[in-house]
Amino acid sequence: MSLRFSPSSALPVLVLIALAVFGRAAGAQSPERFFDTASVAHDTVRLTVFYPSVKTLKNIFALKAQGFIPYKNLEIIGVYHVKEKTDYRESVRYLQDEKIEGVRFHAVAADLSVETLYGPNAASDEFRKIFDLSDGMIFFGGPDMPPAAYGEKTDFRTVIEDPYRHYLELSMIFHLLGGGQNEGFKGFLENRPDFPILGICLGMQSLNVGAGGTMVQDLWSEIYGKTTVEEAVALDREQWHKNPYAMIPPLDRDLGPYMLHPIKLSAEGRTWKAMGMTAADRPYVASSHHQSLEKIGKGFTVVATSTDDRIIEAIEHEKFRNVLGVQFHPEFRKLWDATPEYKTTPDDRDLFGYRTQLEAHPPSYEFHKRLWIWFFTRMKAPGRTT
Repeated sequence: MSLRFSPSSALPVLVLIALAVFGRAAGAQSPERFFDTASVAHDTVRLTVFYPSVKTLKNIFALKAQGFIPYKNLEIIGVYHVKEKTDYRESVRYLQDEKIEGVRFHAVAADLSVETLYGPNAASDEFRKIFDLSDGMIFFGGPDMPPAAYGEKTDFRTVIEDPYRHYLELSMIFHLLGGGQNEGFKGFLENRPDFPILGICLGMQSLNVGAGGTMVQDLWSEIYGKTTVEEAVALDREQWHKNPYAMIPPLDRDLGPYMLHPIKLSAEGRTWKAMGMTAADRPYVASSHHQSLEKIGKGFTVVATSTDDRIIEAIEHEKFRNVLGVQFHPEFRKLWDATPEYKTTPDDRDLFGYRTQLEAHPPSYEFHKRLWIWFFTRMKAPGRTT
């Protein structure tokens, strides 16, 4: 038997064949859509993370190896937008190569723009399902967000690299919390006020902007009045917040990727009290950012600052008690490694390890440990119902 196609009917078939061949040649995969068919997790604890890059996954697995995650049955769902610049096929290959199970992905394809972020939009129903089927969420660090998302023009020092990542995360956060941009909108957490959310660096900035806050686009120039890198180098190291030597020759590969510096904890910080910390504690944290919070978003309060009180280091939600944002990086896996492999300046003769530095400034190591235990123990136990 022979099959006949008219030119018009043959074209779609040829296109599909070509796409299939190209996909195999390029190693392409159809984006996974976990939440389309997922149900309530009765036998696992489900953590949803945004920006599920290889680095992000490695940092989470390092937390588990340290014993900071109290679940053997943790399921991780990585959520991203199909227009993000990160190639998440690398994450899939990493998991396959390392034979790691329990990690799935969900690619959001809904059309999002600055104009549609803060209200019902094409992703609203999808956001609701992701929330309903999750036990906790983490928003990780990353590049500068578009200032248009908080109603400002773009400073020359702001570098926009991945706008769709920001559109996805800002809109998801607004749907979770509500915000000052749309006072009549009821956030998802109104029905589950104890749901845990952690925002790290960009993640904290996104929590703030998603709730209606704004940003300082360059802290060295706007807060400290410095217009050159060389002027920033001359500041006290506790005012660096990222290593300025990484921006001028000689570009030393041994420079630590994060600056260690102490922070001030607020005596009113609900999270710190739950962790057993006090305002007298000055834990060292690891930072790398050139932007900071300005106007605080609806529902948030400041619970940590830099030692000079000029940079906001942590915020927590007044109504939703398990929503925390931190400007530093408690997830960096090298924090648990004492191996001396980094410098602070190109002139340093001795290398340092992050864990050694944390342990040399108590209660810094204990602070990080308790922070992660605090977050993960706030996730619902298996068998919860929505």
